[in-house]
Amino acid sequence: MLAGDEFISSPPKKTVRFGGTLTDILLKYQRGETTDFELLKHQLSDPDIKDAQIINWLHEFRSSVAYLTKDFEQLVSILLKLPWLRRSREVVEEYLGFLGNLVSAQTVHLRPCLSMIVSQFVPPRITIREDDVDISDSDDDEENLSENFDTCHRALQTVAKYVPSTLQFLMPILVEKFPFINKSERTLECYVHNLLRVTVYLPTLRLQILELIVEKLLKLDVSTPQQDIEDAEEAANNSDSEEKSTEEGLFDMEEDEERKENKVVSPSSERMAHPLAERLDILMTILFAYIKDVCHVDGKLDINKTKDLYRDLVSVFDKLILPTHASCHVQYFIFHICSLKLGLAEAFLDHLWKKLQDPNNPSVIRQTAGSYIGSFLARAKFIPVVTVKACLDLLVNWMHKYIDNQDTGANAYCDVALHGPFYSACQAAFYTLIFRHKQLLDGNLRKGLSYLQSLNFERIVMCQLNPLKICIPSVVNLFAAITRKYQLVFCYTIIERNNRQFIPVVRSGTGGDFVQMCTNPLDSFFPFDPYVLKRSKKTIDPFYQFWEELSAEDLENLKKPIKRGTPEDEDDDFLKGETPQNEGVVEITPNSYESNTRSPVSSTGSPSDCHAQYPH
Repeated sequence: MLAGDEFISSPPKKTVRFGGTLTDILLKYQRGETTDFELLKHQLSDPDIKDAQIINWLHEFRSSVAYLTKDFEQLVSILLKLPWLRRSREVVEEYLGFLGNLVSAQTVHLRPCLSMIVSQFVPPRITIREDDVDISDSDDDEENLSENFDTCHRALQTVAKYVPSTLQFLMPILVEKFPFINKSERTLECYVHNLLRVTVYLPTLRLQILELIVEKLLKLDVSTPQQDIEDAEEAANNSDSEEKSTEEGLFDMEEDEERKENKVVSPSSERMAHPLAERLDILMTILFAYIKDVCHVDGKLDINKTKDLYRDLVSVFDKLILPTHASCHVQYFIFHICSLKLGLAEAFLDHLWKKLQDPNNPSVIRQTAGSYIGSFLARAKFIPVVTVKACLDLLVNWMHKYIDNQDTGANAYCDVALHGPFYSACQAAFYTLIFRHKQLLDGNLRKGLSYLQSLNFERIVMCQLNPLKICIPSVVNLFAAITRKYQLVFCYTIIERNNRQFIPVVRSGTGGDFVQMCTNPLDSFFPFDPYVLKRSKKTIDPFYQFWEELSAEDLENLKKPIKRGTPEDEDDDFLKGETPQNEGVVEITPNSYESNTRSPVSSTGSPSDCHAQYPH
C-alpha cells in the first residue's frame, strides 16, 4: 500500500464499464447520450455496492477528474455520499486519493468536499422509532468511531495541503455543521473534540474555532442558571433517597452490611441531573483537557505554547465573556490556564485592570472587569499575597484619585449610573479583603495592620459617593464586621442611615402589586462563584478557594473589637492576633449580619447569597 504523495500520484488501473471508459461515458453525456451515465449514477447510488466496485470506479474517477467540471456537480454529489468511511482499508485509501485529485483539479467542488468531511465529525445517525415517532440521533456505540475520526482528519489535511483556499471555506462550514444543543451528549462531545483537533494541524483557525466553541458553550451556560442546576440535583438526590429507603426494606441487616462493604460507585453518580448541565459539563471537561494538552509537551509546561494559547483565550474572553452577564461556568477556561503559570494570572489581572480604569471603555465592561478582578483575587488559590497586595494598592489608589476628582464636582453624589466603575472597584476591594484578610495579617500582625490602615478605607466608605449603599449587602456586612474587628473603619452608622433611606419599589404584576427590593443596584455578580459541574470541577477544585463557613465563635469574635492589653503585653497581643482598641468605640448597631455571613446550602462554598435582601 502506498502513502502520501506517492499514493495520490500513482497511476490508477484502467477499467472498462458499459462498453467504454469513464471518460467515454462523460463525453457521451456531454453529447446528449445519457443512457450509460444514468446506469453509472444508479450503480454508484446502490446501497449494496461492493468494495471492489467502489475501488474500480474510484480508480477511473481519479484519472478523469479533469472532466468533472461544474456540469457534473450532481455526479460528484453522489460520489461524496458514498459510504467510504465504514468500508475496507483499500476503499478508504482509494477515496482519500480521489479527494486529493478532485480538489486539486476542480476547486469548484472544494466546498462540498469539505462539507462532506465535516459532516463525519459526529457519530452516524441511526433511526429509532417509538410509538410511530422518529427519535433518530447519533449511534453512540459505533465500534470504529475513533478510527473514522482519524481518517476524516487525514482527509481534511489532504485537502488543505493541495488547496490553499481551504481555510477560508472551512470555517463557515464548521459553524454551519455545529450540532444543536438538543442533540445527544455524544454528538456534541465528538463534534467539539474534532473541532479542537483541527486547531492542531490548522493553527491559523484556532482563534476562530475557540470563539465558535465558547459561543456555543455560553448559550448552554446562560440557558442553565445555577439555581436550576442545584434544584435538579436536589430533586434527583431526593428521588434516589426514596428509592434507596424502599430497597433497604427488602433486605435484612446482614445483606445490607454486605452491600455496603462491596459498594461500587456508579458512573451515573457523575452525571448531572439537569440535561443541559450534563452537556455543558462534558464539553467543559473537553476544553480543560485541550488546554492542558496544548500547554504541555512530554508532561512539562511549554511556556511559549502556553503564552500563545493564553493570548487566544484572552481574545475570546474579551469578545464573548466580558459582555455576557451572569454566565456561571464557561469563564473558568481563563481561570484554568492562569493556574498553570503565575505570570499568566498576573497578566490577566493587569489586562482586567486596564479595562477597568480606561474611560474609553463602556461603563458596563468596566464594571464587569471590576467584578472579575475581585472574584479572581478572592478565589484563585495560586495568587500569592504579594500579588493581592499589589492589586489592592492599584484599586485603592485609583479609588482615592477618583474621590479627589469628584468631591468638588457637581456629580459628587451616590449614583450608580454615573459612578458604576468606581462602585465596582470598591466592591472588588471589599470582596478581596473579606477572603484574604487572614493571609494579609498572617505572620506579622503589626505589619499587616499597618498595611491595611495605609489603604485608608475610612475615606472611601465616608465619601459622598457612599459605596456602602450601592455594593451588595452581603459583601457590605462582612466587610463592616472585619474592618470593625481590626479597627480599620466603622461602617455601621452609615449602613443604618442607608437602610433608613432605602425605599422599596412597588411594581404591578399579574398577581397584583408586589414589593421589589432593589438589592443589587450595581447589577454585579461574582464570576468565579463555586463551580458545580461534577466532572469538570475536578480540574478547578485543587486551585479554588472555597468560602470557610463562620462558626458561632467566629461570629462572636467579629462582633467584638480586639481588646487592648497592658503596655507590656502589647507585643504578645499582636502575636495572638489582637490589636489595640481605640478609646470610645461605638458599639455595634442592632444590625443582624449573621444571616449574611453564612453560606446557604444551595451555594456551598460562597459567602452568602449575593442577591439576598438586606436585613432590617
